[in-house]
Amino acid sequence: MLKGEIFINQVKQRITIQSVERQPEDQITITVDRNDLPEAVRMLYYDMGGWLSTMIPNDERQLNGNFALYYVLSMEGGKMTAEDEVAQDEKCWITVRALVPAADPTFPSVTCKVPAAVWYEREAFDLFGLRAIGLPDPRRLVLADDWPANLHPLRKDAMDYRYRPDPVAHQDEPDYEFMHPKGSGGVVDVPLGPLHITSDEPGHFRLYCDGDTIIDADFRLFYQHRGMEKLAENRMNYDQMGYLAERVCGICGYAHAISCIEAAERAIGLEIPLRAQAMRVICLEIERLHSHLLNIGLACEVTGNVNAFMHIFRIREFSMELAQFVTGGRKTYGNVVMGGLRRDMSGVEIKKSLDLLKIIEKQLKEVWEAVMDDSAQVGRWKGVGILDPKVARDFSPVGPNVRGSGFKRDSRYDHPYDFFDKIEFNVAVEHGCDVFSREMVRYRELLESISIIRQCFEMMPGGQTIISPQTMIKPGAYALGNDEAPRGENMHWIMHGNAQKVYRWRCRAATYNNWPSLRYQFRGNTIADAALIVCSLDPCYSCTERVTVVDVKSHKSKVLTHQDLKRYSQTLKNSPLKNM
Repeated sequence: MLKGEIFINQVKQRITIQSVERQPEDQITITVDRNDLPEAVRMLYYDMGGWLSTMIPNDERQLNGNFALYYVLSMEGGKMTAEDEVAQDEKCWITVRALVPAADPTFPSVTCKVPAAVWYEREAFDLFGLRAIGLPDPRRLVLADDWPANLHPLRKDAMDYRYRPDPVAHQDEPDYEFMHPKGSGGVVDVPLGPLHITSDEPGHFRLYCDGDTIIDADFRLFYQHRGMEKLAENRMNYDQMGYLAERVCGICGYAHAISCIEAAERAIGLEIPLRAQAMRVICLEIERLHSHLLNIGLACEVTGNVNAFMHIFRIREFSMELAQFVTGGRKTYGNVVMGGLRRDMSGVEIKKSLDLLKIIEKQLKEVWEAVMDDSAQVGRWKGVGILDPKVARDFSPVGPNVRGSGFKRDSRYDHPYDFFDKIEFNVAVEHGCDVFSREMVRYRELLESISIIRQCFEMMPGGQTIISPQTMIKPGAYALGNDEAPRGENMHWIMHGNAQKVYRWRCRAATYNNWPSLRYQFRGNTIADAALIVCSLDPCYSCTERVTVVDVKSHKSKVLTHQDLKRYSQTLKNSPLKNM
């Protein structure tokens, strides 16, 4: 039996499947009527152990006269218990596809049955004009509040991507409608969504508080959406796209380049050399080293433990040195191309890398032991920012955020790529659901990354690191690219177009899936812990400057800057609402 057949047969018992297509063997697309879309996704998600990895709206009017929606589910088991997991040889991706007529660009909302879909469906309206009927939160997500109502920039007929709305007077500018708690003690039960990781952007947070206890939160993001998906359409070849994908994020850009290029490679069935596969894995794990060390260091610094922060960053410098041995630069960027890698390693560089791994491992263990001996530091992490497993199951978070709540979700384990099927490693899982568990997951993953890199060096295959693609790209062919970035699973989806160009590129970074649960992690904590909770999420944004704190009893508000939040987090003695 082919992969995915067991799931498809169960769906067929309830829903008419119009067609079944396979891209790579483990990527299956089923097409259903748009009215059956919510139930098909719900069955795969809750009844059969799927997780919503991404959703791709697409303008296919040039291809078949319709718009299309692709809901991509990772079939790996609910993982609420140790036994609730799909057998390894049955794990796959199942995409539920539905066509949306151009004359009636509406579809029944999936969010009503699967909360994880909420921001995907908000974005589908902003960028494509596809309206989800019954969507609980239909507010604008990606576009500016004063963006013209009928201009949807990712439609194929919206060719002028340089379009800017006319300036509006300040008094005429629409206000974003923040959600408000019902009464003084209730909360608005509306799930909120992701921060698009493809931009460094400010965010306006509102924390609704009773005293200095957070009872609810809301936030407005996407202030600097860069339009990278539009930029790539019909303008760049695939090597240029890999270079662009690296600019998605300053920390885990290499992981984006790998996901992007491997999506293009899988769509044409291109198998790259084993040596290139091993070196891609090495670079991905080096990226995990410096990213996790950054986050653990910041989780210490935001609570005032600057001494631990400096020692951890001293070790992080070694990871940058390691990147230089592998790629020639302190960052691993500029090395990924269709068919492999631009640069090979010498035997001398491999030996120096192995020696450096010993230093990193030794010093990492020493510093972590000192952090764990600091009862004040551990006390600030434990019991803070709880991500309840039931909330996690509903919203499909990824990376340390979900593994810290007891779920064994890891793309390297569930959907091995490149050299990972030849490597032994353990998935780090903790069950405390708090900041401490998330940082513990990162520490354990650091040790696993060192082991993975060492195994790749010791088993390094010979041969070349790049081949020239011989297969012609077929217009309309599409596939997923995935990897486990430091923040969690990255998903890139590519549909090929004409003239060796991309027709549609959908980039979904880990942070996109992690933001929706933040609202629930805030609840019940104090203002002093707000910055720490956000830090433990390891979000990809750089310019969040203000938080508006609203006391629900007095109705007074106070704007806190980033520095204010850090000061409250470090002192714990002063309430930000003391003088309100």
